[in-house]
Amino acid sequence: MKSLKALLAKPFAKRIQKKVYKWANNPIKTQEKVFKQLIQQAKNTAFGKDHDFENIHSYEDFVKRVPIRDYEALKSYVERVVAGEKDILWKGKPLYFAKTSGTTSGAKYIPITKESMPTHVEAARNAILLYVAETGNADFVDGKMIFLQGSPILKEENGVKLGRLSGIVAHYVPGYLQKNRMPSWETNCIDDWETKVEAIVDETLDEKMAIISGIPSWVQMYFERIQERTGKKIGDVFPDFKLFIFGGVNYEPYRNKFENLIGRKVDSIELYPASEGFFAFQDQQDDKGMLLQLKSGIFYEFIEANTFFNENPTRISLKDVKLGVNYVIIISTNAGLWGYNIGDTVEFTSIKPYKVIVSGRIKHFISAFGEHVIGKEVEHALNDALQHSGASINEFTVAPKINTENELPYHEWFIEFEKEPKDIQAFQETIDASLQQQNSYYFDLIKGKVLQPLKITKIQKDGFQNYMKSIGKLGGQNKIPRLSNDRKIAETLTNYKKA
Repeated sequence: MKSLKALLAKPFAKRIQKKVYKWANNPIKTQEKVFKQLIQQAKNTAFGKDHDFENIHSYEDFVKRVPIRDYEALKSYVERVVAGEKDILWKGKPLYFAKTSGTTSGAKYIPITKESMPTHVEAARNAILLYVAETGNADFVDGKMIFLQGSPILKEENGVKLGRLSGIVAHYVPGYLQKNRMPSWETNCIDDWETKVEAIVDETLDEKMAIISGIPSWVQMYFERIQERTGKKIGDVFPDFKLFIFGGVNYEPYRNKFENLIGRKVDSIELYPASEGFFAFQDQQDDKGMLLQLKSGIFYEFIEANTFFNENPTRISLKDVKLGVNYVIIISTNAGLWGYNIGDTVEFTSIKPYKVIVSGRIKHFISAFGEHVIGKEVEHALNDALQHSGASINEFTVAPKINTENELPYHEWFIEFEKEPKDIQAFQETIDASLQQQNSYYFDLIKGKVLQPLKITKIQKDGFQNYMKSIGKLGGQNKIPRLSNDRKIAETLTNYKKA
C-alpha cells in the first residue's frame, strides 16, 4: 500500500512542473527580470558603485561597464568580503563561503547569500519532483536516500560560516526527508574518504536504499565496496534502488560499468550544480539536455569558446545563442559574482526550452599542436569505442606526448579498464577515427603526419584512486580532469601503469 507521502508527492510534483515550465517557456522575459533585479539590488555595493550600476539600464550598458573576470580577477573584492566588510559584492554579508580548491589561486572562497542559498536547494528538489511528474514514480519517497557528499562541519571566518558546498547543503535537507536520509550525521563528518565509505557501507547495507546520489567515480567506489562485502550485484543488495542522481562529470563513460555493478537498469537524473550556482538539471528521461535554470537569481552570458582567448571576444545573452556551438558560460548572480567565468563550456541542445550539456572546461583542452580537442569530443569518442567493443572503464584522462624519440608525437590516453577490449588496437582505432570525425584540426594533423594516432596506456586497478589519494584529493567533490594540455598529471600517472 502506498504511503500518504508517496500519494501526495504526485500532485505536488505536477504543480511544481507547471511552475517551472511557465518560466522555461518565457525565457527572455524571465532573464531580463533577473538582470534588472540583480543590478537594482547591488547598485549601492562597493562593486556596484565602482562599475556605475546606477547608469546600467540595458545589457549593452552592462557589457560596457563590467568586464569578464575569473576568480583571480575578482579576488580583491572577495578578500574584502572574507575580511568581514559589508556591502562589497552583494548587500550585507554572505551566509556562507563555499571553499573550493582552485588550480591557480589556491583555495577559492565563493560567497553564498541568503538570496542565493534557497536556489541551490529548490533546484535539487525540483529535479526530483519533475522526475515524479514525468514518470509517475513516487514510491522511492518511502525508501532511504543517500547523498555522498563532503563533511557538513563548518568553520567560521569573521562571522561567516565556511565549508564545502555539499557540506553546506546538508544543513538544508527538508524535514520530510530527514528520517529517510543517510548516512548519519556522524558518518558524514568523517574526513578520510576511505574510512567514510566503509562507514557508509556499514550503515546502509541492510537498509531499503531507493535513491543514491553523488559524483559517479565516488559512487562507483561505494558500489565496489558493497560488492566486495556481499558478492552480490547492487540491484540485488538494494531491490528498492530506483533512481541514481549524479553530477560533476559525464555519466556516459561510466554507464556500462554501473549497469554491470547494479545488474539492471535504473533511472537517472543529471544535475549541474556548482558552488557558484545551480545551473541546470535533466527534466526528461529521454533527453540528455539539462534545463537551464533561468529563474534562480543567475543572469547568463555566453562567449564562443574558440574566440574566448581573443582580445575582445563577443559576449551574448541568452536570446542570441545557437544550437551546437561550444560556449564559455559567464554568470552574474545574487551571491555577488559579476561577469564571472566559472571555467565551464556548454553546448545548447534545445532552445525551446533552453537546455544544455556540459562540454568541458575552458582550461581543460589539448591544443599542443593546434588541435583544440575538448572534453565532449574525447568522451564521445571513448563512448563510441566502448559501445563497439563491450569493454567498460573505471576512469580515464588524456594528455599530449610531445617529446618522442624517432616517432611522431601523439595523444596519450590513460585508461583504467574494468573490462578490457578483446582487441586493444581496434579499440584505439575506433577512438581515433571518432575524434578525427568530430575535430577537423585533429583530422588534418593526423593526415598531415604532424601527429600519429593516439596510444593507450593501461592503468592498474584503483590507479586513479591512488593517484587522487597521493595528491590529497580522494573523495568529496574532487574529479580528475578529462584533458590536460601538459604532462603534469600524466607524469605521476605513469607510476600506476599496468605491467
